[in-house]
Parts: sequence; C-alpha cells; structure tokens
Amino acid sequence: MTRRTDWPEPPAEDGRSGQGNESVPSTGRGAYTDADPYDDGPGRRGRAGRRAGRRPGGHQDSAPSSSRAEKGAPPGDPVEQARAICLRLLTGTPRTRAQLAEALRKRGIAEEAAEEVLARFEDVGLINDGAFADAWVESRHHGRGLARRALAQELRTKGVDSTVIEEAVGQVDAEQEEERARELVARKLRSTRGLERDKRLRRLAGMLARKGYSQGLALKVVREALEQEGEDVGELDEEGF
Repeated sequence: MTRRTDWPEPPAEDGRSGQGNESVPSTGRGAYTDADPYDDGPGRRGRAGRRAGRRPGGHQDSAPSSSRAEKGAPPGDPVEQARAICLRLLTGTPRTRAQLAEALRKRGIAEEAAEEVLARFEDVGLINDGAFADAWVESRHHGRGLARRALAQELRTKGVDSTVIEEAVGQVDAEQEEERARELVARKLRSTRGLERDKRLRRLAGMLARKGYSQGLALKVVREALEQEGEDVGELDEEGF
C-alpha cells in the first residue's frame, strides 16, 4: 500500500512552514519579475556548484533535484503529483492560485486532484492571493513606477480576483500616484534636453502613459516640469498627445 506523504503544516509566524524545508516563498518588496511563471529555471549547476557537490573520490552528492522529487511521487496518485508540482513551483517564487491551477492543468493533473491540493495549500497559507497582490503592488509601484491602472492589469493577467485587486491597488492613492509620476519625469527630463518642446512633451508623456498613468495627469506633470525649466508651454497644443 502506498503511503501518502503528510501535508505541509501551516506556516509559522516567521514565514516558514512547519515541515522541513518546504518554506513559504517570500512576498517582500522587489520579489517579483516578469519571468514566465512556469519557467523552472536552469536545470544545471555552474562549475563551482558541481565542484561543491562532489565528495572525496569524485562522487557527487546523491540529493535528488526538484524535478526528480516530482517524478518520485507515487505513480498513479494525482494528489501527490499535484502536491509535488505545487511545492516545486512555490519554492523561491510566490504564485497565485490561478497560476498554479494552470500549471497543474498543463501537466495533465485531474481537476479534482488539483482542486484538493490547491484548497489545502490555501488553508495552510502556502497560497495567498491577497498577500501576493499586496506585495506585487508594493514592488511594482515603487520599483517600476507603475500606476494603479497598470498594476490592476498585471494582477488580472495572473488570475487575481477583482475584489482582491481593488483592495491591493487601493494602497496607492491619487496623491502618491502623482508624486511618483513627478519623480519619473524628473529622472527622465535631463535626457530630453536639446530636443524640440513638442518632442520632449511626447517622449515624457508617452513614458508615463506606458506605465499606466492617465493622459490628463501625464500632461499636467510634464507641462509643469517643462515650465520649471523655462519652456514656454502656454500655447501648447495638447491634441494628439
């Protein structure tokens, strides 16, 4: 009879699960990238890593890799296979429930087994879309300067519920968004010196638009920045910007 591996314990207050090295991924600031959520990373270690893994006599450590651990799940047990896949994907990188569900679907895991595992992982805190969304907003707004509209769109593509998105994006108010827009323009302004006024306006306003800022706010911030540099923007035609 195949013995099913114990489920992970609920995470302790320090962010670690109660079972071995199955740690809860960090949701701290700066933890997110635009990488493919299903990219498992390089499968080989560098030369230094290979040397460190060798034992005297030229033998390598026999610790199984994460991919071998997944293959080691009991054959024919979709719940254990789903559990192994989710733990591997959550190692080092937070995921939303929708991302994990899609990963299980692509790997041919039965819907019933996937739902059982995902529900259990939510119960013990290994999946937390609210915490994911909060950390995403914190990281992408401060790190990349994204506006609320762009942040909401990114979270939607990751399958986060609209109510959760609204609460997370609500961390950034209109005043904070405008201040961040001013910082972005101030950083970019110097590189546009020497260009024609209209070209500077297009370039700076376009930069803000790509980050999700509204046209009205973008033009307001850019006009004020150009005026402070002595540009005459009194009769500036804003149509087409």
